[in-house]
Amino acid sequence: MEKKRIHPEGPELSRIITGVWRWHALSSSDTEALINTSLENGITTFDHADIYGNYSCEELFGYAIANRSSLRSTIQLVTKCGIKLLSDKRPEHRVKHYDTSKEHIVASVEHSLQNLKTDYLDLLLLHRPDPLMNPAEVAEAFSTLKQSGKVLFFGISNFTVTQFEMLQSYLPFPLVTNQIELSLFNHQLFFDGTVDTLMKHHISPMAWSPLGGGKFFTASETQKQLEALAQHYTCSLSQLLLAWLLKHPSGIFPILGTTNASRLTEGANALTVKLDRQHWFAMLKLVTGKDVA
Repeated sequence: MEKKRIHPEGPELSRIITGVWRWHALSSSDTEALINTSLENGITTFDHADIYGNYSCEELFGYAIANRSSLRSTIQLVTKCGIKLLSDKRPEHRVKHYDTSKEHIVASVEHSLQNLKTDYLDLLLLHRPDPLMNPAEVAEAFSTLKQSGKVLFFGISNFTVTQFEMLQSYLPFPLVTNQIELSLFNHQLFFDGTVDTLMKHHISPMAWSPLGGGKFFTASETQKQLEALAQHYTCSLSQLLLAWLLKHPSGIFPILGTTNASRLTEGANALTVKLDRQHWFAMLKLVTGKDVA
């Protein structure tokens, strides 16, 4: 598995990342099996958020690795904070909302460290842009966490270009990624300046829902043509869709949100599929229905 720095001053992550947001319904043995499958395929980076699984996924993962102390130095733990869900575990929440106050960011990290059975996070992301975000307060929280060694690197998720630039202007160190929805079926961020701005700052995006969630396969002819192209490359349709993202020069890190071990293995092997330029544009044409200008 290829490993790559997500930013020149950022962490080195596995090029394919395992996302745990669906793991809340798994047994402890199934959780351990998915972790092992990831590692066997060279996937060493795991993407979390405090809210995943109704605030349960971090803790379940932590239990799974609690007795494997040697594992921590070989894996990278990413988590997110800033969303407050309506939950029986958070009865004080009267409405779903965002909170990027220093108090909440620091408290959320403390909870994540406890849940994940670790004393540091490799990467912390703000989960969503908060219209009430005070960037000076966020910068203070990030600096405090960095100085204490509790978080090594920081980034954002689902931020627009202007939101990214605004927050970055308050920080004494670089944001190292923006985790965004990117796929063949959700390709607009390649054209609206979002990915261009990340490349300007030498940042590689993390891509959530890199397969488009499967919900876009409403036109059977589109699916047939993509499957035919997958056969040309002797790969699966999922691998073809990942290869489309991996072709981009921004160095995208796709996140595989699956509970199926074979899908993790399949995704890891997408790195061997070398899509050519014309096929990349042919796939784009299939979903847009037109040639580029």
